[in-house]
Amino acid sequence: MSKELPSKKTALKLLTQTSCSNQVIQHCTAVKKLATQIAKVCKKKGLTIDLQLVQIGALLHDIGRSRTHTINHVIVGVEIAESFNLPKSVVSIIGCHAGGGITQEEAEKLGWPIKQYLPKTIEEKIVSYADKRVEGMQIVKIERTIKKLSKELGSTHSTINRVKKLHYEFSSIIGKLETDFTT
Repeated sequence: MSKELPSKKTALKLLTQTSCSNQVIQHCTAVKKLATQIAKVCKKKGLTIDLQLVQIGALLHDIGRSRTHTINHVIVGVEIAESFNLPKSVVSIIGCHAGGGITQEEAEKLGWPIKQYLPKTIEEKIVSYADKRVEGMQIVKIERTIKKLSKELGSTHSTINRVKKLHYEFSSIIGKLETDFTT
């Protein structure tokens, strides 16, 4: 595959080819839908957004779940994306979508290659945030996500603050989403 962004159809084929379950593919599709909505509102507010990158990154963000459902799906996803010679921008989205990002110290504790896995670009942030707002295929309130993460990781875990920061960043840009009223 070339370093060009794959089409949405090709991205879906990659998920199938790597043996992602239907549930993972449906989740990725739901994240793509929400990420697209967020990106379009951001564009209307004057931000420069690569909409195709957001869509492809959202579709492929969980490709590593074809092999594991642990936090290591991030690193596995990066390896898979690199094996398909996907653009660095897509690989980066896959690498930094979990938990609002992973710090260098957290990466070291996880046994990952030691570097920052924090979303920096607007496209990376949109996909990471959309992923936190989609549980399975359902869009949920950020409070539900934070409650779930607090239960899993502890209420003082740095992930909680990173997710809140993403939420505040996007709330200040786009205001309330229609989806803020879902459960």
